[in-house]
Amino acid sequence: MNIYDCTIEKRDGERVSLNDYKGKVLLIVNTATGCGFTPQYEGLEKLYQKYHEKGLEILDFPCNQFGNQAPGSDNEIHEFCQLKYNTSFDQFKKVDVNGENEIPLYTYIKKQKPYQKVKGIKNSVTMKTIEKISSTVKNEGDIRWNFTKFLVDRNGNVIARFEPVIPVEEMEKTIQELL
Repeated sequence: MNIYDCTIEKRDGERVSLNDYKGKVLLIVNTATGCGFTPQYEGLEKLYQKYHEKGLEILDFPCNQFGNQAPGSDNEIHEFCQLKYNTSFDQFKKVDVNGENEIPLYTYIKKQKPYQKVKGIKNSVTMKTIEKISSTVKNEGDIRWNFTKFLVDRNGNVIARFEPVIPVEEMEKTIQELL
């Protein structure tokens, strides 16, 4: 299996093959509208505007598994993101990223890039706090919280995982290298 074997679902229920994104650099992120990390939408949109023409695609998957922080409908979430952060990248149907109902895309990318401890005391303390309150983390590779970001190169290789505490801006150099 590879990433291009996965299908995902748009907000309207239409199934899309990730094969449609072949040759693009992908940033895959699980998000929430009521999360302390929600302001990362601003940085994601800046990256998208800056690098979309060069081949960057951002795939946004709202997720309500962490603290009930994405309780709205798919359309309500989309409207919030457009109004508050002026997002223009692809936002898909709300998904589970951990557990028995997780979508196959997340099963795949978590195996490719499992969780690794973050650097820095502040980041480490924040992640330990998150792990204590996150009820969906059952396996080492599981997503800890919203705004975990995976970077995929033009050949479909998952090359990096960025935990929520890692600001979007810190990914830019790696994205530039892949483009």
